[in-house]
Order: sequence, then C-alpha cells, then structure tokens
Amino acid sequence: MRLTIVGGGGFRVPLVYRALASDDRAVRVDELVLHDTSEARLRRVAAVLADLAPSYAHAPRVRLTTDLTDAVSGADFVFSAMRVGGLAGRVCDERSALDLGVLGQETTGAGGVCYGLRTIPVALELAEAVRRTAPEAYVINFTNPAGMVTEAMSAVLGRQVIGICDSPVGLFKRVARVLGIPRDEITFDYAGLNHLGWLHRALVDGEDLLPRVLADPERLMEIEEGRLFGPQWLASLGTMPNEYLWYWYYTADAVASIAKAGQTRGEYLLDQQERFYAGEGEAFAGWERTRLDREETYMAEGRASTDAGERDHEDLDGGGYDRVALALMSAISADEGAGLVLNVPNDGTLDALDRDAIIEVPCTVDAGGPKPVAVSQLLPHERGLVSTVKDVERATIEAATSGSRSAALKALALHPLVDSVTHARQILDREIESLPDLRRVLTQP
Repeated sequence: MRLTIVGGGGFRVPLVYRALASDDRAVRVDELVLHDTSEARLRRVAAVLADLAPSYAHAPRVRLTTDLTDAVSGADFVFSAMRVGGLAGRVCDERSALDLGVLGQETTGAGGVCYGLRTIPVALELAEAVRRTAPEAYVINFTNPAGMVTEAMSAVLGRQVIGICDSPVGLFKRVARVLGIPRDEITFDYAGLNHLGWLHRALVDGEDLLPRVLADPERLMEIEEGRLFGPQWLASLGTMPNEYLWYWYYTADAVASIAKAGQTRGEYLLDQQERFYAGEGEAFAGWERTRLDREETYMAEGRASTDAGERDHEDLDGGGYDRVALALMSAISADEGAGLVLNVPNDGTLDALDRDAIIEVPCTVDAGGPKPVAVSQLLPHERGLVSTVKDVERATIEAATSGSRSAALKALALHPLVDSVTHARQILDREIESLPDLRRVLTQP
C-alpha cells in the first residue's frame, strides 16, 4: 500500500514511520510519500528515518515531494498532519490572546479559532486533491483543531475523512493502569468533541468501575488527571474529563500559569524545533532527545499550577496517535475490525447535536469504515459546552470559506473563553497584521 503524509516534514513523522516499520500485520505500507512545503524540513526528517530503517525488517521505502498532486495521486491512505503558519503562527495565536488576559491555547479558545481560520482553506485544497486523484483513499486527519478540520473536509470527502487524537487513548491507558486491569478488558464509555470529551463509565463484565476510582483520592493522585483536576473536583463531576478540559474548569489558573512561565508552549517548541531542524548529523539521536523533552514538558502549565509534578514514565513513550492511525488503517484495509475513539459524523449518537456534526466517540471499524457505538448521553453542563463549541466550529468554517472578517470576528467573540467582543476584535486585528497566511484567507469585510 501507499501512504502519503501531508505535513511530512513534521516533527512527529518518525513516530508513524517507526510504527509502520515495526508492524507485523499482513497488510503493509511499502511506500511512504512525505509531502511538505519545506524541502529542508523534509530532508531533516528523512535523515531521521534513514537512521531508523536498519533496525527494522519491514521499513517502507520513502519518497519526498513538495508537489501536492504528486503526493496524493494513487494513495491508498493520506494522513493530514499539516501546520499552516508553522510554530510562528502558534506563537501568534497564544500571544495575541494572552497579552489581553485571554487563554491562547493552541486548540482551545481563541487559539483554536485562529488556527482553524488559516488551516481550513488549505485542508480543503487537500480534500479536493484527494477527491480528484485518489477518490478511494481515506484521509486520516491529525491536523488541529482536529474536529473542526475534519468537519470542514467532510463537506468534500464525506465519510472518507476520519479525525483522530491521542488524548482519549492516554486517558484510557491511565484509568486502566490505576485499576490494574488490561486496557483491552475495559469498555470505555466516552463522548464529546475533540479536546472536549468526558469518560462516563469504565465497564468490566458489565460493572462500572469508574466510581470506585473517583471515590479514592489516593488512587486518583496516581494518575495525571487526578493531579491536574484534583480528586475533589473529579468526585464532584462524577466523570473523568479529557485533559484539555483543564483549560475550561481552571481558565484563570491556566492564563496565570502561562503568563508566569514567561514563555508560551509555542515559543518553547519553536526554539526547540528550530535547533533540531538546523542540526546536522546525529539525526535520530537529536530527534529522540528533542522528542523526550517535548513529552516531559507537555501541559507543563497545568502541572505547575497544580503542583502535579513530572509526568509518569509510562506517558513519555510518544506513542498514541501514530498507533491509532495504524490500527485504523489496518482495520479498514484488512477488514479485521477494531475498537477506536475517532472523530466521525454523529449519526444520532449524541442527541445534543445534529446527525452531520463531527463528534469524538468510540467506534467499531471494518472495511466499511467507522461506525459510532452507543454511549451515554452528555450531562447537562457537558451538553451546553459541546453545543456551544460546535456552533463556534461551524462559524469558524463559514468565516474561513467565505473569507469574511466580520464572520471571523463573530466566531472568535462567540467562544465562551473569549471574554468580550472588544478583545475578539483586538485578537483578530493582531493576527491579520502578523500572519500572511490569515491575510490570504480573510480578504472580505
């Protein structure tokens, strides 16, 4: 099979390559096509892959290209892992909000809206290219904000585009660990949107074991969610939130912690990755050092604010989204079946949203693609957040496709984590002034 990664110069591409090379499934990827707009980034990532290849018996051959049509033509699967505007764009998203006392996180709040505005037109160009040159291919979308981008691409590709995220995988792994039960023996009842979901039940032989975890403060403090949210708050909720809900439940704490750090996550990664991509020699060793440092500092603002300490060793392997993508690809191509949490059309799964809304829920997957399984309905406050954020996602898609600045302002101002229309306007003005990628999108009043 041929797999194309759009955003193939991205830092996490070696994780996908390593998963492909070590996979022993009958269906194999024999050609990996890496596409990026930067030849230099492609060459650096290719050097890492070349260092990795001798260690694996099934390493796919690699081809590099900066031509999108060439990249996706004839592909069996396409992974979308682009970052429009690069890390400099992420820094602008964070700073334009944070300087006003507003949360500027990459996918949550103003940052997610701004990121989506400049990303959606490029994602739609990819969708059209796939529709023309590889109409049977599935697009597996990693590009953030993943739910919003997947919904935009579905207007072109329908059910041939599927969004994935590794956050639910990490949550399930940690709950299984604290229960002392293998993850595949637990049925996880989880629902919401990307980066806005809740684990409602953890079922073993029909018994929900989540309440016993939530009622045990000592056990909760053994996992990152317990330390991040606090045992008392989790017991009050009666659910286990996705880690990104910390930005919602502790918004003022998040803003204060990021401001106190003096450096946003984007600024940290920009400096780190500029050094990696500019490096010579020791490609894999340099990548691995950088990767481990990246994993150790993930959501550092939350751990600093709550004195949660360092991440658990088990959470530092960097695996997650690459393994989800591989399992998804294998389940479809080999018709072998799998249970995965994916971003897919609602199809009546959650009564809070219409059938076409892209949601994040457990699915069964076979040659016919993913199908959502029955899950618990959202609780009242969850329902309110999800329906409001879905409206914001759709307002962002409308603004990005129409090119309207007034529509973009509306999308920003409607987000609950943006505290005033005045701040929304100031954020948008700064983004337009600073980012050519956004100026090319918002060309209308």
